Formats: sequence, C-alpha cells, structure tokens
Amino acid sequence: MILGATSLLQAQVTQEELNRARKEAENATTDKKKKEKAYESLLKEVRYQNALVAIEENDFVIEAERITFKRGNWRYVTANTNFISLKGDKATVQIAFPGAPAGPNGIGGITLDGRATSIKKTTDKKGRSHISMQVTGAGISARIEISMYKGDTNVTAIVSPNFSSNRFTLEGTLYPTSESNVFKGRSF
Repeated sequence: MILGATSLLQAQVTQEELNRARKEAENATTDKKKKEKAYESLLKEVRYQNALVAIEENDFVIEAERITFKRGNWRYVTANTNFISLKGDKATVQIAFPGAPAGPNGIGGITLDGRATSIKKTTDKKGRSHISMQVTGAGISARIEISMYKGDTNVTAIVSPNFSSNRFTLEGTLYPTSESNVFKGRSF
C-alpha cells in the first residue's frame, strides 16, 4: 500500500511538473510571439518613416506587384522590372511583362524617361500621403497620382497619359531609391 501511494504521489508530481513545464513553454512562445510582433511593428514604422523622407526628398521608387488596366483587367508582375521612380526631377515609368518578347526596352515592355514638373505633395485628414506630378519626355506625357496610406508603404499609382485614355494603375511598395532593387531597361 505504501508503495502504491508513493507511486501515485510520484505520478502526481510528474504530472504537476509536466503541466508547469507546458505552461512555461506556452508563456515563452507567447513572449516570443509578442517580441516578434513588436519587432515587425517597429520595422514597419521605420520603413514608413523612411518612405516619407524619400517622398519629401523626391528620391523614391515604387516597385509594382500588380498592374490594373483601363477596363479593370489586371495582372501580377515582377516588382524589379515594373516601377515608377523619381530622383530630383527625373522620372522613369517602366512596364515589363514576364514572358513577353523583348520589346523596345529589351526586357519585354517599355521604359519611359521624362522630367517631372508640377510636383505636389499633400496629406489628408486621415494621414494618407498624396503625390501628383506631370511627367514629360520623348516617349511620355502623363499625369501620375500616387497615394500611400498612413503607417504603410503600400501605394497605388495612377498613370494617366495626356494623349490617350489608356490609363493604368500600379499597386506596389514605395522604397527610398537606395533601398530599391529594380532593373532598368533601355529607354526611349
């Protein structure tokens, strides 16, 4: 009987230790998740602040992941070959579709360089940043309107050509030029 009670007591101690260890593991996992979430939040805020500085300095690149055309048709694209960039007053708009023939820019699309004028930057009541500019060059004459939500570097950029109604929208991420990784094809 004493052996049975000792055996039962050991089983309870072992079960209690097991429960305690399980709780500690859950707490450690929760703490780790909280730390990871806090780190991600901080990283997102740093990226957002860097994007705001890049906008203010006219030194940014929008790497597009999706293009929507005039009639609502859309297509996912490669971010490093589909972009809008602004450095000072020099702007570039490049569209290149994966698998397309080489095209004028050598990478399956078109690359247009131009001079950005009438650059206007505003922030609305909800903290969204808006940039609008007119880009004019040898192969481009278009109005570009960019919107970025507060606290996020995801943007929507609408490109409206002045001489046609073939407007398109790029959705992607805004980076300072120094943090961007785009490949520019031959331009007009």
